[in-house]
Parts: sequence; C-alpha cells; structure tokens
Amino acid sequence: MLDEKKVSFSGVQPSGNLTLGNYLGAIRNFPEFSEKYKCFYCVVDEHAVTVRQDPAELRRRTYETLAVYIACGLDPEKNTLYIQSHVPAHAELAWILDCYTMFGELSRMTQFKDKSAKHADNINAGLFTYPVLMAADILLYQSDVVPIGVDQKQHVELARNIADRFNQQFPGTFTVPEPVIPHTGSRIMSLQDPLKKMSKSDENENAVVRILDDRDAVIRKFRRAVTDSGSEIRASVDKPGITNLITIYSCVTGRSQADIEREFDGRGYGEFKQAVGEACADLLAPVQARYRELLADKAYLESVMKNGAGEAAYYARKTLSKVRRKIGFVNL
Repeated sequence: MLDEKKVSFSGVQPSGNLTLGNYLGAIRNFPEFSEKYKCFYCVVDEHAVTVRQDPAELRRRTYETLAVYIACGLDPEKNTLYIQSHVPAHAELAWILDCYTMFGELSRMTQFKDKSAKHADNINAGLFTYPVLMAADILLYQSDVVPIGVDQKQHVELARNIADRFNQQFPGTFTVPEPVIPHTGSRIMSLQDPLKKMSKSDENENAVVRILDDRDAVIRKFRRAVTDSGSEIRASVDKPGITNLITIYSCVTGRSQADIEREFDGRGYGEFKQAVGEACADLLAPVQARYRELLADKAYLESVMKNGAGEAAYYARKTLSKVRRKIGFVNL
C-alpha cells in the first residue's frame, strides 16, 4: 500500500476522441475516487501503437486526452496524471509478466479476436500481448481497485490471475486488484446499433457522441438515434434502442428509469430523443469550455506530464525493484 489510502489505477488510450460512453462509464466517476483512493490516471500511449498511428496525430491526441482528463474534474494536485511512455517501468514489468502468462490465456482474450478481425493486415505480437502490459500497468502501483466498463473485466481478471500466479512463487509481491464497475452507464451502446458498445473507433459518426462534439452535433446525433418498433418510452430487452437512451438519460440527469418512463408516458420517441440530446449537450458544455482553456496552455499540460511522471516513476520503481530482486536479477 502506497500510503493510508488504497490505490486506484485507470488508463485511457489517446487513439481517438473520447466518447460519451467513456465519460459516463468511467471518466465522470474518477474525481470521487480521489477522496477515497490514491489515484493514478495514465494516458496509455504504448497501448495505442498496437495499431498503426500517425505520429503527429498520436502526439496531438496525447495532449488532448490529458486535457480532457483535467477538464472532466481530475485535479493534478490530488491525482497522479501522467503518460505511460514517460515511465519505462511499465514496459519492463510487462516483459517479466509475459513470462508468467500462458499463451492460452491470451488467445482467449475477446478484444484480441475483435481487433484481429478489424486489423487483419496488422496482427502483430503487441496486439496479442497487450493485456499483459495492461496487467503491468495495474500491478506496478499495487492497485487495489480498477474502475472499468464491463468490456474490460476480462483484462482485470487476467491481471488477477497473473498476480496470483506470481505470488504463489514469490509470496507478497503484488496486490491482487478488484474491478469496480458502475451500476449504470458502464456500457453505453451505439446510437445506430444498440446491440454493440459505443466505440470511439466506429466509422459511423452518427453512432458515437464524442465528449468534444459541439452542441448541435450532439443533439443531431440523438435525433438520428435508432429506436424500436412502437412509440412507448419503456426499457425492456426487446427495445434495445430506447433502453439505451433511457440509460443515457438516467446517467446524465441522475433520475431513475421509473421516473423517466413516467415523465415521458404518452410522449413520442422524437420528443424523448430531443430531451436526451439537450441533456447530454448541457452536461458536456462546461467540460468543453475547460478543455479549450487547457489545450491553449501547452506549457501547463507539459508541467502536469512531468510532475505526474516523476511521482508515478517513484512508486513504480518500488514495485519493479522488488520484482527484479525476487526473480533473481542483479540490482545495482
């Protein structure tokens, strides 16, 4: 344990504009963790290069992602905000943990199968082993909890398995982390295909609401959202489109599903979609304003990166030194 607080670790890739799903399912919940946990928030640029990146775009998005983190309420004075590649211990521990991870475990990773299908011309070794790097990210800081969406639960389970396996041979090395999944908003679905998760890599722009979309774009995308047969505003398994919109509206307004169904009883889909769009645009407006201020101050963002990397590296070295000593590496 780093101090009296338990430890929380979270990471977001700088591989595209973060979505409303990222915000409601994870990022919005981050600030409250800083009161309860020692929090590490990492822009995981090393994970991003498992698919081909334009270098200038990757650098730009790294700054943007850090700015979004802060704009969403993460105070650099209360949290450790840093860039993954600025702390080499992530990559070094990942290699060691590769040697304690079974091939069969990695071959069962759902996201590897999905990404391999999407990037059939670039099925590289990093794409296969990046869950081990994710395990290293988590275990490096002796994380007690990992706030995630449900789609990442398999990766945290792998981190737990790796930690258990390593601890069996070298007792007391790693804290075994627990996933923390929000009860609502952990899986916001596509506005055009409500049977699949909203994804920042979706080629259909109408399917994805991005944190930085302007007000008109947010409302327009909700107006175009796919709904179901009938006109009743009611959540059920046979109405995935309207259920997704009710979930989003509930997350944004803090109102219960039952309250929402009562309010919109007898009113049509069009009116409800407009209401959801306006509520989301209102929610994102102050985030966007703060983001623009931060992005205009590159020197400040770089100072956050530098300070965060220094603090993260301090804690990372403690774990890495212990791991190196236990497996027999010579520490100088």
